[in-house]
Amino acid sequence: MEKLTSSSGSGGWAGSAFLFLQSNLQQVDLPALYKDLEQKINVFKALKLTLSDSAGGLDGYEILKVHNTESALIIQIKFSDEVHCTAFLESYASGGLKQCLGQHLKAVLPVTEELDFDTKLKAGSKTLDDFLKDRDRCLRCIKEAQPDRLRDDEVAQLETTLQSLMLNNRHPSEAVHKGSSSSSSSSKPLSPALPLNSREEGSLLPSHSFKFQGRVYDDRRLTSSDHQKFAFVIGKQWKKVGRSLQKGCRALKDPAIENLAYEFDRDGLYEQAYQMLSKFRQSEGKKAKLSRLISALEENGLMGIAERMLDIQPAERQ
Repeated sequence: MEKLTSSSGSGGWAGSAFLFLQSNLQQVDLPALYKDLEQKINVFKALKLTLSDSAGGLDGYEILKVHNTESALIIQIKFSDEVHCTAFLESYASGGLKQCLGQHLKAVLPVTEELDFDTKLKAGSKTLDDFLKDRDRCLRCIKEAQPDRLRDDEVAQLETTLQSLMLNNRHPSEAVHKGSSSSSSSSKPLSPALPLNSREEGSLLPSHSFKFQGRVYDDRRLTSSDHQKFAFVIGKQWKKVGRSLQKGCRALKDPAIENLAYEFDRDGLYEQAYQMLSKFRQSEGKKAKLSRLISALEENGLMGIAERMLDIQPAERQ
């Protein structure tokens, strides 16, 4: 595995921490499950969704490696955003992270008992559990513990497999099918984006199209793949997007969004976002267009998520 040679290539906020996880339920042996080829993706899915819930979305952190010891899983996490790192620390300190992990594991494993875990959080040589209430000190320790590696190849493959499964599952509460292999299928690609020249800039857009970052995209109804992808990446920003969508959607008028937050609180951010967009799609029918979702994301400054929804690659970003 290639090692990093500089502490922070971009010069921005960055740090790392190690999350130790050990189940207190004998039948849920995390290291053994992670070694099992069929269960590995299920455990990784639960870890990924737990970290997304805790950090408030997919941005701001990255799983670099999952170390599998005899007694515990050790997740090496890179943080690239202080806000998301703070959210993670608050969730960890309050017990929210353990609760989310239990819920997500129960969704993919054949267990009915309540799950509990022994956890430990370390940054460098410091055990952050010893001074969790001192949030500034925790952040300093994480920032000082610069990541010493790039993302592990196995983690990269699991991320790819998980994204494929999430996009093709019919409902988020369904468990990943055992023995599923990585699929090359993905959401239906848009027609190639058309750059606007100076003459086109002031003219009307072609019908059934919309403009994003100076380029024209085909408009269409939101698909199940769009739905899954949105719920997977939006995190705790789903309420903001919902409030933007509610301007033209009666089903999302107050207090619909807060009711969804309350009703699906125990199911996590993924399910809350999924249910919100379900209401939008069911209510709007043919009018539930991709352009409306992209516009709502733009309105809230969520340009990175809009780019993901449009499958814009880094080389294409402006």
